[in-house]
Amino acid sequence: MLQRLISILSLVFSMYFAYKYRYRVINAFLSRKMLRKLAVMFAMQIPFIRDKVLGSVFQSNRPQENF
Repeated sequence: MLQRLISILSLVFSMYFAYKYRYRVINAFLSRKMLRKLAVMFAMQIPFIRDKVLGSVFQSNRPQENF
């Protein structure tokens, strides 16, 4: 019983600190070239993210010609 309580408290505290320092954790994670590459590859597998990124990259400011 005490072991289970310690495990739950450890999980709660680790979640709290991960949330509190989430930007530091993300920056530390993405500062590694291989992890950054994997994160981008994973994100590009998600259709919503891929459409948003590619839509903004290939967006053209030229006026459309009507033929």
